[in-house]
Amino acid sequence: MYLKEFDVETWMTNHEQNCQYNLADTCVSDMSIHELESLIHKDLMSDLMHMRMDYGPITGSDCLKDAILSLYKTGTRDNIAVAHGAINANEHVMDTLLNKGDHIIALTPSYEQFYSYPASIGCEYDLVELNEDNNWEPVIDDFKKFIEPETKMFILNSPNNPTGTVIKQSLMEELIELARSHSIYILVDEIYRGMNNTLCDSISDMYELGIATASLSKVYSFAGLRLGWIKGPKQLIDEINFRRDYTIISTGPWNDYLATVVLQHKDLILDRSRHIILENKKILKEWLEKEDLVECVIPEDGTVCFLHYLFDMPSKELCEKLQNDTGVFFVPGMAFNKEYHLRFGFTSDSKVIKEGLETFSSWIHSHITEAE
Repeated sequence: MYLKEFDVETWMTNHEQNCQYNLADTCVSDMSIHELESLIHKDLMSDLMHMRMDYGPITGSDCLKDAILSLYKTGTRDNIAVAHGAINANEHVMDTLLNKGDHIIALTPSYEQFYSYPASIGCEYDLVELNEDNNWEPVIDDFKKFIEPETKMFILNSPNNPTGTVIKQSLMEELIELARSHSIYILVDEIYRGMNNTLCDSISDMYELGIATASLSKVYSFAGLRLGWIKGPKQLIDEINFRRDYTIISTGPWNDYLATVVLQHKDLILDRSRHIILENKKILKEWLEKEDLVECVIPEDGTVCFLHYLFDMPSKELCEKLQNDTGVFFVPGMAFNKEYHLRFGFTSDSKVIKEGLETFSSWIHSHITEAE
């Protein structure tokens, strides 16, 4: 099976660990177990130290499944499968439902897994191109024109990575009507969902062939647990749990326990995340008012947005020179097939965000002056 190099993940692996100002991180400032204990006023380490290190509940504990279900309006434990992060959850859905010769429709710019992985299975794909002039929002006709007899699945994420765009409820309802008329699954990676108090419904609560994936990585600040999940039709969940016996078996007792605790205290954790995100959005807005060579559609939800710079330099070259010269780290637009853009994350310490953006501005104007 041939897999194309995963451009954004390769870039993160090669550049993220040696920067001074991380302005591209997608996960809200990570937490330690000690910080979690302080936030929720509970002694977790005592429980962990006495826990037996066996496989743990193979398909996930009932407590964990109940905690996951608290994020949704419908469903039972039979509608939940547990995975190693959302990326593994997506993989299990695609491996279970897609076959060689199937056709999928995804978005661009977006996360490369959503189309490159199906291509490795032997699927054909078409990409709906998001338009910045339309606030990176697709329209229903963008999907209608790509429908084929072999179309098996729409693969989306909402909020989007890297633009932060949310697929609005009205468009999702149109997509469901279109998908239902052709018996098409809709997989939505909802990992960035939760920074807006007025959430759209999950696709898994709206459509009988709707599948939602998510994890603790982005808005819950616990990427290190590698705990994700799938919510979908019972038959799909049964097939995924069968497949998991060949792949991950279980997620382990520590991860199961800690994930349950995180989700049982989700309101406290999301309040912390929203405070960080809102403060950094404010910093970005103020910076954009002063920086005339960068513009951006700032999204309502999620943890990322897509900066558009207004001078002529390929994004990979810009990111490499900028990081080498200043320690400021972005993900280049080329990793999302979109030049003259940079992925920006609202997730780091506000001091890092503010100083990093100011450093970026100084570098831009120094570079432009030298070029002229």
